[in-house]
Amino acid sequence: MPKSEKIAKLPVSGTQVVTIGISLIVLILLIVAVVLFYNLPDANAFNARVERIFVENTSLTDPGDIRFLEVLAQSGTAFQETLGSYRSAIFVLLVFATAMMIAALVFLVTIVALNRRLSAVERAGIQVSSLMISREENTVYLNNMEFKLTEAALETISVLAEARMDDEVLSGAEIEGMISGRSPSDCEEAAGATRIKRLRDTLGNQMVSDLLVKNIARRGYMLAIEKDVIRMV
Repeated sequence: MPKSEKIAKLPVSGTQVVTIGISLIVLILLIVAVVLFYNLPDANAFNARVERIFVENTSLTDPGDIRFLEVLAQSGTAFQETLGSYRSAIFVLLVFATAMMIAALVFLVTIVALNRRLSAVERAGIQVSSLMISREENTVYLNNMEFKLTEAALETISVLAEARMDDEVLSGAEIEGMISGRSPSDCEEAAGATRIKRLRDTLGNQMVSDLLVKNIARRGYMLAIEKDVIRMV
């Protein structure tokens, strides 16, 4: 599949993730809101209890007792108003939390999609115009980038460069045999694969190493560059 098609498909998957994420966020917060409001005390419970006291104690005629009951009734009204304000505040906070979580999810998916796009663009845009291997300096010059290599890593990339100039693909055993001077049949595939891994680790730049050293399934390794750009000094 062309890279342009892959890039075009990224927003589709991102939209699906955002849709599922928003649905989950709204569902979770809706459940929290229902549980929270259900467990809040009844705003009329206090007033109902005071009214019950008035009804059951008709013998309370003393002005002090009546005044006390009036204070209780006023307290119940204040409690009802306070609880109503709490409900409003909780509702506003839940809406705000929902908006913040949705915004964070959208931003996260957007950042991931942009990073993927940039990575795809960089991969498509990197072209090796010059690869110079300096054995004396243990250095590889790739375009305008300089990479200091270990002696083993330099041997590995030199073998790959020579094979690329001959249009050859080397297996791990062949790489190990050419470097060690033994027959490939006496070498293990894993030894060459280890040398390739160490070369990539030495190059450091993951994108450069992945683009420079190509792994062909069931065949081996090769440099994914044009052979006429290779120079060895």
